Amino acid sequence: MSIKTSLTLFTAVLALGAGSATAGGVIAPVVEVAPIEVAPVSVAGAWQGAYAGGSLGYIFGADDVVGLVPLSGGEPIEGRRAFNLGDLDVSGATAGVHVGYRWQRDRWVFGPELGVEVGSVDADVSSTYEGTDFSLDAEMQNIVTLVMKTGYSVDPQTLVYGTFGVARGNFDYTASTLAGSQTDSITATGVAAGLGVERAMNDRMSVFAEYQYRDLGNEQISFEDGADTLETATSTAHSSIKLGANFKF
Repeated sequence: MSIKTSLTLFTAVLALGAGSATAGGVIAPVVEVAPIEVAPVSVAGAWQGAYAGGSLGYIFGADDVVGLVPLSGGEPIEGRRAFNLGDLDVSGATAGVHVGYRWQRDRWVFGPELGVEVGSVDADVSSTYEGTDFSLDAEMQNIVTLVMKTGYSVDPQTLVYGTFGVARGNFDYTASTLAGSQTDSITATGVAAGLGVERAMNDRMSVFAEYQYRDLGNEQISFEDGADTLETATSTAHSSIKLGANFKF
């Protein structure tokens, strides 16, 4: 038998064996591999994190009613009437800075914010009482607010929110007559509440517009005038609008 004939027979045997395995019976085992489960990674929302910012604003709408009550020894002087000096429409431009932190759960965003505002916020009123000319000047030194901000992300770049918390203001009041002038400083604490909208410009910077109302209650201020004490009662309530920017740390 030649070599060529031997190779031909060997090839035929291999082909026959392969066909028998396919048709008959020998099937290659199939190994099932279980899928690998990957735990989801918690990703912070676009608004979450610490931030700081600044703002420019305007305070308006104050209706500080000022009344003068002549006293002697702490009691009203008989025969001398109380007198409404007028309204102090305290208003003016402000500049502020603030810091805060926000958490985000789905579309809800919330967190505290601490802010300080200063500016040229003042007013004056004058009148004549029993032949004496009186004037009263009011000037805001600063306003400090601590509020909780709660908002809803209407889309990934836009947040609408409300604020509620406390405000503390420092004011100087100066009463003047022809005999001279006196200044008294007061610190008043009350509530602050507002609404705002914020728009993200990129991953770290956003701009906002906000309205806030502050009611700091009523304060009594006393000015000595010879044997008399002239008391003023003022309601330090006002509204504020602000435009500003925030920067995430």
